[in-house]
Amino acid sequence: MAANLSEPSSSLSFTSSYISNGASAHPTSPFASAEPRSSLEIVSLSKLSSNLERLLVSKEFDCSDAEIVVEGEAVPVHRCILSARSRFFFDLFSKGGAAAADGGAAAAEGKPRYHMSDLVPQGNVGVEAFKIFLGYLYTGKLKPSPPEVSTCAHGECAHDACGPAINFAVELMYASSVFQIPELISLLQRRLTNFIEKALVEDVIPILLVAYHCGLSLLQKHCIQRVSRSDLESTALVKELPAEAVEEIRLLRDPPPPDNGPCRPTPGGTTTSREKTIQRIYRALDSDDVELLLMLLQESGSTLDDANALHYAVAYCDSKVIKEILPLEGVDVNLKNSRGYTPLHLAARRRDPAIIVSLLEKGASALIVADDGQTAVTICRRLTRAKDYNSKTGHGQETNKDRLCIEVLERELKRNPMARGEELVMSPIVPDDLHMKLLYLENRVAFARLFFPMEAKVAMEIAQAERTFEFAGLSASRGSSNNLNNVDLNETPIMLKERLQTRMEALRRTVELGKRYFPNCSQVVDKFMDDDIQDLLALEKGPPDDKNLKRMRFMELKEDVRKAFTKDKAESSRSGISSSSSSSSSQRAERKSSRGVRS
Repeated sequence: MAANLSEPSSSLSFTSSYISNGASAHPTSPFASAEPRSSLEIVSLSKLSSNLERLLVSKEFDCSDAEIVVEGEAVPVHRCILSARSRFFFDLFSKGGAAAADGGAAAAEGKPRYHMSDLVPQGNVGVEAFKIFLGYLYTGKLKPSPPEVSTCAHGECAHDACGPAINFAVELMYASSVFQIPELISLLQRRLTNFIEKALVEDVIPILLVAYHCGLSLLQKHCIQRVSRSDLESTALVKELPAEAVEEIRLLRDPPPPDNGPCRPTPGGTTTSREKTIQRIYRALDSDDVELLLMLLQESGSTLDDANALHYAVAYCDSKVIKEILPLEGVDVNLKNSRGYTPLHLAARRRDPAIIVSLLEKGASALIVADDGQTAVTICRRLTRAKDYNSKTGHGQETNKDRLCIEVLERELKRNPMARGEELVMSPIVPDDLHMKLLYLENRVAFARLFFPMEAKVAMEIAQAERTFEFAGLSASRGSSNNLNNVDLNETPIMLKERLQTRMEALRRTVELGKRYFPNCSQVVDKFMDDDIQDLLALEKGPPDDKNLKRMRFMELKEDVRKAFTKDKAESSRSGISSSSSSSSSQRAERKSSRGVRS
């Protein structure tokens, strides 16, 4: 029994963590003695561990004297305990600690404050990982990884090598290495080694990076061998790994001939020329220079698909570059690269909803299965933490981006394929007049932004509505004195008409995208616009009886919205798809409407 409790792999018994002179164990360490602990000593250590844990978990015993800010959250710590357990913190607090704290941020309640980004500049340590790490420093016991941050959103995943499981262990390794806790480094190195053969090669990259930054040569060797056996492209290696690691992988993939062996023939000029052309295309994409890209394609006689340029842009370039090259000739949005991935698969790994929607709008198929058996939504789910997927969006808050990516892809899977390319049918209440159409669309998009901020933001970004000027009404277009700042006095009537038509087209596409990818949200806005927009914009105008009727109708509308959300959630539960939206509160809508919001 006593032997089991003292095993480092089970409880990681309370020990002094840094090593004196970098060689022998600290004299007070239990491991310094070969004699087994007595039962009384084990009970005493266990009680000490429990008492120290109360300093972390109970506000009643909060006597912290410093704070470390992690992901915006100030975590209270006790400098004496951290100094006793870690040579890094001992040096930080006793020598340069005060200067570091004063230079980093203002102290809270007289406590010095430090930032995790300054302490661990080459890696990320999240707040959950840091609290688990602190728990070990205080108690000598390493608690299990919290499932909400170490498991993914894929229901059929074993969570033994998915993205969140690996990333959480990587975060703990960064903390253990930088803060110099050798026994945790040893434990986590074994854990990360077990991930290497199970994980997809893309998910081995974070392990290789932490091994490289923390000087873990054995772990780095295992990762390099795994990557060298894979079919991961050299372009991805160069973009994501240090040059030394890339060179080691290249040597393993293509070892040089022995000194006394025959020389290998030099690859043909055609291959070399093609590779150079592809590299130039990639550099043009990196510099956001579409004109140079077109010139290179014309000179070489190549197409974007020849270089898998869309794949590269989706993986590494700004979203505006992707929007510029999608309309070009020679772009197949469903083209598979050498590893069987389409651009949509790579966009799913990047988890940017604007890029995903751009590809879907151009005809990318969410049904295509990659060579490793994954669809785009599977990739997204395996990379999304359960915490982010299951988090409830507060009133008026934006939906989590990872979750929104999953919802967009799953709605695309459910969507009727015959609906692709359908035109937006305007409400019959809208006249043909350009100004009236603009007012309708401005109001509709504004209320969509009020009710569903994240979804509307994505739709507007894809439609490039933010690049056009908002239409403020007839008075603005005529140069009213209240809108002189928005009026270009040199603008001709033709220029004005073109500007308004550009704005209307952008808003029309915004609404169309909303109807296609966020149908439940759009139905709520449609009902609000078609039934009540004229009456409910001014709740406090008119005779008392009219105002009472308006208030009653507004309350009915709020109830309709609530029922719509309830129905939406019920349908999503039956289909296994989360359709929670970032709806703002009804009180907020009522408050804005009562002020006569026209948007």
